[in-house]
Parts: sequence; structure tokens; C-alpha cells
Amino acid sequence: MDHNILISIASIGILGIGCQWLAWWARLPAILFLLIAGIVVGPVFEYFNLSYLDPDALFGQLLFPIVSLSVAVILFEGSLTLKFEDIKGHGKTVRNLISIGAILTWLIIAYSTHYLINFPFELAFLFGAVVIVTGPTVIIPMLRTVRPNAKITNVLRWEGITIDPLGALLAVLVFDFIISGQQNNALGTIVITFGKIILTGFSIGFINGWFLGELLRKQLVPQYLRNVITLITVSAVYVLSDTIELESGLLAVTVMGMTMANMKEMDINDILDFKESLSLLLISGLFIILAARIEFYQFIQIGWPALGILAITMLVARPISVFVSSFGSDLSFNEKLMISWIGPRGIVAAAVSALFALRLENAGYVEAALLVPLTFLIIIGTVVIQSATASYIAILLKVREPSPTGILIIGAGNVARAIGKELQAQGFKIVLTDSTWENTSLARMEGLETYYGNPISEHADRNLNLLGLGKVLAMSGRGSLDTLACLRFKSEFGVNNVYELKTTREKHISDKHIISTRHRGYELFGEDYDYGNLAYRLRNGAELKSTQLSDEFTFEQYLKEYGERVIPMFAIDNKQRLQIFVSNGTMKPESGWIITGMIQAKPA
Repeated sequence: MDHNILISIASIGILGIGCQWLAWWARLPAILFLLIAGIVVGPVFEYFNLSYLDPDALFGQLLFPIVSLSVAVILFEGSLTLKFEDIKGHGKTVRNLISIGAILTWLIIAYSTHYLINFPFELAFLFGAVVIVTGPTVIIPMLRTVRPNAKITNVLRWEGITIDPLGALLAVLVFDFIISGQQNNALGTIVITFGKIILTGFSIGFINGWFLGELLRKQLVPQYLRNVITLITVSAVYVLSDTIELESGLLAVTVMGMTMANMKEMDINDILDFKESLSLLLISGLFIILAARIEFYQFIQIGWPALGILAITMLVARPISVFVSSFGSDLSFNEKLMISWIGPRGIVAAAVSALFALRLENAGYVEAALLVPLTFLIIIGTVVIQSATASYIAILLKVREPSPTGILIIGAGNVARAIGKELQAQGFKIVLTDSTWENTSLARMEGLETYYGNPISEHADRNLNLLGLGKVLAMSGRGSLDTLACLRFKSEFGVNNVYELKTTREKHISDKHIISTRHRGYELFGEDYDYGNLAYRLRNGAELKSTQLSDEFTFEQYLKEYGERVIPMFAIDNKQRLQIFVSNGTMKPESGWIITGMIQAKPA
């Protein structure tokens, strides 16, 4: 028996990580594969009398505490990303979507659920609150595939990031209101109980968030204990708040995360990194377990009206929310339509609905068992339908960016800036990233888009926008950083789209100190050129110039014209594709191509 339990737990882990990998490969939200896997190994296998996963038998009385603590950690991790300054800085449309738009969506879905499925008003409003949340884990993979224009991308991206914790907070408040109403029918008693839950959750969450934040900010906790102490504190705060006032724990951990996120001079990046890894593990296992608990008869119970709720969510609630929220903005009609179509539901919706269903069933709400299949239907429906159609709709509405032809340049020194300016002048999107403020500032003054920070940091993973970019040129002049950047972005852009400029130091060290070429990108421009060489030429008057070839002025004549004064760097072919000169390359520029090279001035 013990051996079977070990096999089941190991299988959940293997399935979860397999689904995450498959989602990465397919560029689709992982939640889709996790839920399908859970349904297959649970009710589908049971239907065919195969060995199936039964979470209730496997975990017994531990199932509810495991789900509760997992959801608490997920909500805490989400609320850690909610900085009020981010909401202020991303436009009226985003602010309206997460306030007015969220309320409209909530009310429309709640009333539709009540009248179509005959849910009690309490559960209908809870369900409406649960499914207003989109979230970055489902939005960002879809944006990478669809490639809408920058305005649409920014709105959807920031809506997903900010509505995640806010939507969870609304769902927790609605749930707390329902629970407070269980104790007595008198409105005064309900209000008092609800107030006690809110007061307990907010006060315990704020006090503990501020206290832990102060400990971490003042370095009173050693580095190797920061993550562990944070995790234990989250668990303790959840249990403490729930013990003082039942059902206030989720609110407490959400407020705790928001408090820490908005403390001044508070570095939470390492905590976020740890929590993201832990949340990934919890989410992978949690959704397989929750989906495996669903019975086929529950889908039959919600019946065809559930598809009506899905249609209302996608075709009524979302468009009304978007058009009202974007009134007076600079978004075009087609852009509003595109934003209206992309609104997949995600991880917070699934996690919170499952936990609340368990609790409400124990509280006597028989219909609460239908919350999970109904929520999962909305998640799978929005993810599958929108993932399959969004690209075509973006093309039809003419709001899709062309194939990612932009370039991410690692470094913002004089070489990177000169190359970035010339390529930007040729119509390519350019983003420079550098951890030196002086270089970044100079690049911004020259009209180049920048990211100030280390491109291989976790902060960059969350904040460096790669949409529209298709190639990487590593030319910071620091060999280790350039190589690490090439390794980091090979999986993102593909091995054939990563390039690296050799550093000057490599000329003066032995082979045993030179980084292996298999870890690096293609060597830029030729064996004879390195970062120092190009920087020296620029300081001495060299310039980047673009020249169009013709039948009369071929590439051979171009080289003969400029001789040793030119270093051919790039070529734009007749299809407006960027071709790059590399060591041992076989490129043969043709008539009509535009050649960009670094040309030294003629000697006096």
C-alpha cells in the first residue's frame, strides 16, 4: 500500500513537469495541459476501469489542508507582484479594466450563472468573482503566439499582472461574506461577522507583512534563510488568522504579500524567484489533483447552460468591459475588438474555486460541488478557443505584428549604440539592455529603447518585453555575460538567431581560458574583429553607413570601393529580412540588397 502511494505521488510530479514542458514546447498556457492530464488520469481512467488517481483516497484528511496551504502560497506569490506604482503607470485603460471592467464582468457573469444554472445568488456572485481573473501565466504565452501590436500587448500584459491579486482578493471577500451569512440570517450579524473577517485578515496580514519586510530589509535574516522563513511565515499567518477568525486566512496572506511588495527599499526579487519555483511545483501537482476529483456526472449536471455562460463570458461580458474601460482612449475600434477577444482564465481561478468548493460543501452548499467543473469549463473553453483563433482574428483585424524581426542587443556601449541606431533607421525594432546606467542613459538620449538591468536576471524574465524580437546580438564587451546571454536566449529565439561579438581579451589568453564555441552564438563580423577593435574605430571617426547594391554596383565592387576601410556587418535582402555577416559565413549579397558596414574615414 505504501509503495502504491509513493508511485501515485511520483506520478503526479512527473505528469506535472511533463505538462509544463509540453506547454513550453507548444507555446500554450500550462494550465490547459495540467487540467486535461488530471481529467484523463482521474475520471477518464476510472470510466474505462483502469488504474486511476483518486485524490480523496490517496490523501485522505490531508487533502483539504494541502489544497488550502497551496492556494495560500499561490495567492501570496501573486500579491507580491502587485505594486501600486505599477497600476498608476500603465494608463487609464488598464486601471479601468481592473476596476470598472472587473465589476461589470463580475455582475454580468454572476447574474447569467444564477438564471442559466439556477445557482443561489451567493454562489453565482462567488463564481463571477473567481472568473474575472486572467493572469500572466495564461496571457503571456498567448501573446507570444498571437503577436498583437504594442498597444494591445501592453494593455493585456498589465491587466493580467495586476488583476491576478485583485481578482483573488475580491473572490476571498465574496467568500468571506457568504460564510459570515451562514451563522445567522440577520443582516446585522452578517455585517458584523464579515467585518470581523476583514479586520482580522487585513490587520494580521499587514502587521506580519510589515514585520517580515523590516527583518528582510534590514538584513536581520541571513540570505540562505530568507526564502524558508518567508514560506514558514506565510503558512503561520494563514493558520493564525484562520484560527482567530475562521476563513480570514486567505485574505491575510494576500494583504501580507501586497504590504511587502509596496514597502520602500524592499528587495523581494529573491523571494519572488523562490516563490515562483515553489508555485510552479504546487500548481503542477495541485491542478492534476483537483481535475482528477471531477466526476463526469458533474459536467452532466451543469449541462448545456454552462456553454451559454462560456459564450456570455467571451462574447458579452468581456467586450462590454473592454469598450467601457477604453472609452476615450487612443485605442482603435479593431484594437478594442482584439483585446475583447483575448481573456483566458487562469491559475488563480482554478485554485480558488477548488478550495472554496471544498469549504462550501462542508458548510452545506450542495451546489458548491459544481463550482469546480464550471470553472474548469470556462478555463479550458477560453484557453482553447482563443488560442486557436486569436492569431487569425489579429490578422483579420490587421493588428498583428509581422514576424518577430526585432533585435535584442546585449550591451549599450558605443558599439552597441551605433549598431542599434543604424538598424533602427532601417526599420527594425531595437532593444538595448545594459546594467551600467551611463550606457543606458546615453542610449535613451539617442532615441533607443532600453532595459536597465542584467538581461539574464529573474527581474528581466518578468519585465524584459521580448515581443516582436527575433534575434540577439551579444556585444557588451564582457565575455562571460555575453555567453550567458546567448545560452539564456537560445531557447527563446532558437540557436540560429543568437550572435556574439568576440571580446578583445580573447586575443591575449590561451585556449584553456577561452569559452567553448558550443556555448556561444555565431561569431559576429569575422575572426579579425572584436569589441575593442570596433570601439577604437568608432572613436576615431568611423561610421556605420548603408548602401544599396545594384546590377552595376555589386557586392564585389562595394568591397573594392572601400577596401580595408570597411567591415561588412549586415545585409537586408529583397524580402526585408536581416542577414548578418559572421565568421566562416557563406552569405552572397545580391542586387537590390542593402549592405550596412562600418567605414573608416579616408586618411587626410
